[in-house]
Amino acid sequence: MVEFGPRDREAVYKSIYSRRDIRRFVGDPVPEEVLGRILDAAHNAPSVGFSQPWDFIVIEDKQTKSAVAAIAERAIAAAREGYKEPRKSKFGQLKLEGITDAPVNICVTCDPTRDAPHVLGRNTMQRMDVYSTCLAVQNLWLAARAEGIGVGWVSFLYPHELRDVLNIPHHIQPVAYLCVGYPEDGFPSEPVLQQEGWRSRIDRSELVHYDEWDPSRTPETKS
Repeated sequence: MVEFGPRDREAVYKSIYSRRDIRRFVGDPVPEEVLGRILDAAHNAPSVGFSQPWDFIVIEDKQTKSAVAAIAERAIAAAREGYKEPRKSKFGQLKLEGITDAPVNICVTCDPTRDAPHVLGRNTMQRMDVYSTCLAVQNLWLAARAEGIGVGWVSFLYPHELRDVLNIPHHIQPVAYLCVGYPEDGFPSEPVLQQEGWRSRIDRSELVHYDEWDPSRTPETKS
C-alpha cells in the first residue's frame, strides 16, 4: 500500500488549489516526455466498470488548430449575444481560448460503446462513461499543473463541426478540448474569471447538504 507523508499530501493539495484555467501561453514546446507523463496520468484515472472510455487526440498542426479556433470564434460571438449589458460588454473583454497560442491542443473523447453493452455500473446510470472521462481530464489537468504546464478548457465549440475537423467517428463524443502549454504570465493566485470580476467562488457552506436536499441553500447566480 502506498503511504502519503506530510510533504506528499501537501503536494497533492498544492496541485489542486493552484490549478488554473490558462488562456495565454508562450510558444515553447512541451517536451515529449512531459506530455507523456501528463497523458499517462490522465489514462490512470478511475472509470466506472474499469471501462476506460477515453481517447486523446494530440493536435500540434497549425492548420488544424486554426480550423478549430474559427469554430470557437463563431461560438463565442453567438454566446455573447445571449447576455444583457453590462454583462455583455464584460463578456467581450474576456479571453476565452488560446487554441492557436498553445503549442499543444488535446481533444479528450468518450467512446460509449467501449466494452458495451454490459459495462459494469452503467445499467441504471448510462452517463457514467462521460463522468469517467471527466475524471481523466481532471487527472491530466492536475498532472500538468505539477509539471508547471498550463491547461485551458475550451467549451465554446460546436461538437459536430469539431468532429468534422478531427475526423472523429459519429458515435464518439468530444468531451473536452484543451489548450496545453507553458503559461505566459505564470499561474494566477485565483481563478481568472474571479480576478476579472465575472464570478466569485461560492462558499462551501452553501453547497453542503446533510441527509437530504436543503432547498434553503441556493447560491446567488448571475446572468
